[in-house]
Amino acid sequence: MRSILLMSLLVLGACVSDKIYMQAQHGDAGSLAAYAQSLIGTPYKYGGDTPESGFDCSGFVGYVFSHALDINLPRSSIEISAEGKSVRSNQLRTGDLVFFNTMHTKFSHVGIYLGDYRFIHAPNSGGTVRVENMMDDYWRYRYNGARRITLLN
Repeated sequence: MRSILLMSLLVLGACVSDKIYMQAQHGDAGSLAAYAQSLIGTPYKYGGDTPESGFDCSGFVGYVFSHALDINLPRSSIEISAEGKSVRSNQLRTGDLVFFNTMHTKFSHVGIYLGDYRFIHAPNSGGTVRVENMMDDYWRYRYNGARRITLLN
């Protein structure tokens, strides 16, 4: 019984220290990612920037940053691409913004990096907010770069 209690305390301690480490490493990135994921399933709508109206990609990113972190971003993905600082793909962290060329224009699409090559975004007409794998051919070939909003991380 004593060894089970000790083992439980060690596991609990490891979980707590991992959580503290994640918070120290990522600031509010975890809360940003959690908030973004709470909007999965919200319909896409061109020009949309609320859960009630639906989202386009930049409306989704702007809404999440505003509501999760009280950070206001420009409205278009191209304008957002000038915010923060550039990040190499091998240095991506949760909460970084990832950009793609989906309309024959650099930075025409934006999403929020979640880790493990996953990002969340509002994809296109008929779609809903969802998580995608950046290593899928479609996204890998269209990847344009990433930005880290300096108030985050």
